[in-house]
Amino acid sequence: MYAMGVLEIDNMLMLLSVSEKMTDKERDVIMPLMIEGFEDCARQAGTSVRGGQTSINPWVIVGGVATSICKKTELIIPEFATIGDVLILTKPLGTQVAVNAHQWIEKPDRWQRIQSVITVEQVRTAYQRAMKQMSRLNRIAAQLLHKYDVHACTDVTGFGILGHSQNLAKHQQNEVNFVIHNLPIIANMTKISVTCNNAFGLLRGTSAETSGGLLIVLPGEQAAAFCREIEVLEGCPAWIVGVVEKGSRTARLADQPKVIEVPSIETDGEF
Repeated sequence: MYAMGVLEIDNMLMLLSVSEKMTDKERDVIMPLMIEGFEDCARQAGTSVRGGQTSINPWVIVGGVATSICKKTELIIPEFATIGDVLILTKPLGTQVAVNAHQWIEKPDRWQRIQSVITVEQVRTAYQRAMKQMSRLNRIAAQLLHKYDVHACTDVTGFGILGHSQNLAKHQQNEVNFVIHNLPIIANMTKISVTCNNAFGLLRGTSAETSGGLLIVLPGEQAAAFCREIEVLEGCPAWIVGVVEKGSRTARLADQPKVIEVPSIETDGEF
């Protein structure tokens, strides 16, 4: 909804799965905290949770459904990318790598694969940054879509930046291609990915992201101003990552995309 410029969320439903492997004590502590966190997120979005569904599964799962009623003029229809536009990304990549690496600290066989290129403290720092950015809504970015004449937008989640770029490109009315030249990545996650023989697909643009940023297509002359304003409003940077060229409605990485190492939260003063 934020990727289409919808700012006001009218209703949220929560979908909650309790793990059958939990003890009664674990369930009584963990599940209320998950519900509280979900409700906190709803309040940040200016809405509330008005229902949902609970089930029992092997896994702990939380998710939801958001709905809103709005006029067509309030939407950013994501179909109008134009040759000469640029691509902006509002959150760095690498959340999948950061979360996996953090889990590997407690798994000696996995930790041995990466301990030569990264310290435990660096992994924990990257993990904290990933947690902070995953818990940050895309609401402010959605607000700016209307101000800066955005032509198309999508969020970056399970298919990675390239997968979502390709999906967005194929729905454009104009005959265009998206070319990604820059990959902003959480500091030190590139080293882990390379050491693991690029198993995560991070440098191929296919690493899954959770609660990733918005990938925004807007006129080139608007890009710098957009990046400046979102950093002022959120205290977090955005990056120009690519361009729109004439083509056949697909997306690709440049031959040698530039990796931008995004500093840790301790050194960049974001949080």
